[in-house]
Amino acid sequence: MTKRLQHQLTYDAPLEAVAAMLRDPEFRERVCTRQRVVSHQVEMSQDGDAADVRVERVQAVTHIPAFAAKIVGEEITIIHREVWHDHRNGDYTVGIPDRPGHINGTVSLHEEGGRTVESVDLEISVSVPLVGGKLEGVVRDLLEKALRTEHEVGVAYLAQ
Repeated sequence: MTKRLQHQLTYDAPLEAVAAMLRDPEFRERVCTRQRVVSHQVEMSQDGDAADVRVERVQAVTHIPAFAAKIVGEEITIIHREVWHDHRNGDYTVGIPDRPGHINGTVSLHEEGGRTVESVDLEISVSVPLVGGKLEGVVRDLLEKALRTEHEVGVAYLAQ
């Protein structure tokens, strides 16, 4: 089983400004601070319009169903990676070391009328017998919350 997450983040800024923000380590640091992570590390490399963004964070696990907490534990390490092929399209993965499952998909930017939409399209798969589907739903909800937080930070970042 897999769950799909399709989420759009709209910014009142041109595509180039949003692409630059997504490649700025300071922006990624701000997102981690806003998410109240226990610890984090941001790594970034660029080659022309291509970029590789990697954010590893340790988060306390709170406010999730008891069945999920038993599998996840009190803290969880999350490795989020965006490999941008150019300013418009990239691959998006989220990994959780030593936990079953994977999250893979794409990320893209599209500008229209001075506004830019970041589209994230992910497939979430958790291979745990009996509760895998429920865990996929929990993970999807957590990812949506993380994307909403990223958007809030991004709006403030672009307004400065």
